[in-house]
Amino acid sequence: MSIVKINVLTVPAEQREVLEKRFGARAGAVENSDGFEWFELLRPVEGTDQYLVYTRWRSEEDFQAWMEGPMKAAHQGGGAGGEGGERPKPAATGSTVWSFEVVQQAGPKQG
Repeated sequence: MSIVKINVLTVPAEQREVLEKRFGARAGAVENSDGFEWFELLRPVEGTDQYLVYTRWRSEEDFQAWMEGPMKAAHQGGGAGGEGGERPKPAATGSTVWSFEVVQQAGPKQG
């Protein structure tokens, strides 16, 4: 079955809009990657300053290929620069990646 990667981003209140706009601007950046299955950016509702970036992949190998290819290129200068060509300051002050293997799944019953 698939694997899930959740990037836990600590985002100060004053940077929330910046983070969401940056993710909005990246639309399409991962969707065409081999083995990619799903993406969601989850905004905290109460009690935390942590956003969750949920991605689902066919395999660990597909995720690693994306990390070493398109994602790495985007974070090494492929993204939009700020004034003077400098990269913008990160919106998140911390990041942790959680990894899971899907062992059971269910969806709505059809019909």
